Amino acid sequence: MAVTTSPQTPIPVGEVSRLIGGWIDRLGAVWVEGQITQLSRRPGAGVVFLTLRDPSHDISLSVTCYRQVFDKVADVVSEGARVVVHAKPEWYAPRGQLSLRAAEIKPVGVGELLARLEQLKKSLAAEGLFAADRKKPLPFLPQLIGLVCGRASAAERDVLENARLRWPAVRFAVRNVPVQGVHAVPQVIEAVKELDGLPEVDVIIVARGGGSVEDLLPFSDERLVRTVAAARTPVVSAIGHEPDTPLLDLVADLRASTPTDAAKKTVPDVGEELARIQQLRERALRAVTGFLEREERGLAAALHRPSMERPQRMVEDREEQVAALLARGRRTLGHLLDRADSELSHTLARVVALSPKATLERGYAVLQKPDGTAVRAPSEVGADEELRARVAEGEFRVRVAGVPGTVTPPA
Repeated sequence: MAVTTSPQTPIPVGEVSRLIGGWIDRLGAVWVEGQITQLSRRPGAGVVFLTLRDPSHDISLSVTCYRQVFDKVADVVSEGARVVVHAKPEWYAPRGQLSLRAAEIKPVGVGELLARLEQLKKSLAAEGLFAADRKKPLPFLPQLIGLVCGRASAAERDVLENARLRWPAVRFAVRNVPVQGVHAVPQVIEAVKELDGLPEVDVIIVARGGGSVEDLLPFSDERLVRTVAAARTPVVSAIGHEPDTPLLDLVADLRASTPTDAAKKTVPDVGEELARIQQLRERALRAVTGFLEREERGLAAALHRPSMERPQRMVEDREEQVAALLARGRRTLGHLLDRADSELSHTLARVVALSPKATLERGYAVLQKPDGTAVRAPSEVGADEELRARVAEGEFRVRVAGVPGTVTPPA
């Protein structure tokens, strides 16, 4: 139960320590798994002191056990080993320290570790973290490569030397971290996140040399796997040797069998690229030369054609045809004009024959009233009415004598 306190009613430090000890005593004995980071066996002492650390988190606890408990596993347990401890939490009230009193220690076998890794592998695969469609392609020529590896390690040397032999201008951003032990996982994760946050880094290589299953366990840690899966930068895994397959190999965008292989797969070989460029240049030269030769042959063949050697020949061949067509056209046009002239002459003759003027020229006259109306019958005029008489050579005026309709005898 919670303790009620206030500035006016505080409780002593000893009472707080005693209460904490009481709460811890209620926990009882528990089985705890961790990795031994410190081991102290003083000669003649009846107690062995251990520090047990969580491999995935920066958390550790002190463990004590009687010598006879530790002696049972002394031959197979050392610093760095993973163990399962059956212990009871103890609170040392005078100093306010928490520790575990171990009654039994069991080393975690390789078979058990592999079984756990297989279970984790299936779980992560079911989430799609190992799917091929989520893997990012590596750039052809990375300008800056991030390298996560152990300090002054053979893996670092292999990657740097082989990459610079292949492409001397390549640049690296190296992050040296522990690659085994309890500090490996958090520091590798931190290095990957730091390099992934740099926009100038084109690819990240996580490299480590070979080792035992226990040595390579940090690279199968779930937190590291998820960090690599979430990275925006392509990640290359180069852990151990060809047979070693930590989970990092499965989630990485590219798996290299060794650090040397990682350098070869990440950086192109300048000699090979120059040879490839030379081959492409020669291929292009052959293609252009072949094209020009074909065009030259085609042009020569075209120039040797009769129409090109003597262009006027075509005009000469058509000259007679054009002259014949021209003469034919002129004859045809002449016939049409002659026929039209004849028809026009005949029409003119008919018009002249039917013209009133022709009638007048034969001695006839036309009488018209003052309004221009032609007189057709005697009844249309009156006595003494003035009329106009039109003859072939002009006109003159006349007056009607007598009564219309009667014949006036000549004088």
